[in-house]
Amino acid sequence: MIHEVDEAMRSVLRGGVLPDGAGDIAFEAPTRDWAARRNAPTLNAYLYDIREEVVRRERGAISERGPDGVVVRRRQPPRWFRLSYLVTAWTTRPEDEHRLLSAALGCLLSHEILPAAALPNALRALEVSIPLTVAVPPAESRSIADIWSALGGELKPSLDVVITVPFPVSPAYEVAPPVTEGAVTVVRGIDGVPGDSEPRMLRSVPGASPSARGSEEER
Repeated sequence: MIHEVDEAMRSVLRGGVLPDGAGDIAFEAPTRDWAARRNAPTLNAYLYDIREEVVRRERGAISERGPDGVVVRRRQPPRWFRLSYLVTAWTTRPEDEHRLLSAALGCLLSHEILPAAALPNALRALEVSIPLTVAVPPAESRSIADIWSALGGELKPSLDVVITVPFPVSPAYEVAPPVTEGAVTVVRGIDGVPGDSEPRMLRSVPGASPSARGSEEER
């Protein structure tokens, strides 16, 4: 799902900040070598952290029902992850970088979730809202200055953008078809020889409530 989120980010930033021909949107690590190769205004969205949103973890299986309401398959609930992007602006003048970063901030603040029009098919098929936050103070365990130090570059103004997305745990598995026939029981004597009674079939009474449902005996 990570590359689908990248495409959604590209679509949002392209439509609200950099229309076609006005600049580039990149996802590479903003190292000094990368910056030296820039020859056009660029917004860089560097994915620097991936962590599970533990508070959203669910237990048990999710049932999927067919048009008739019968359970046809079950699947494990998805696990939600926080994808953290370091968004920076790159031009030849600091003033232009600030102007570009301001436009990116205004664009992202207008979305509390990724807009449906920006979602690739794989994300749209999940049929869930995908939260987006921008410029929220990061957790104490993360430091933006440490990220720049690891990249080997100088500290630049940046936006911390976090997108929380579900990841499917495993494919769904089919369930057994519903029971349509009753169970047949044979009563035997102590010595193992069948008794005098005929085999009896037990079947549920259609339409009965669970508390009132009994078993019918058929000879």
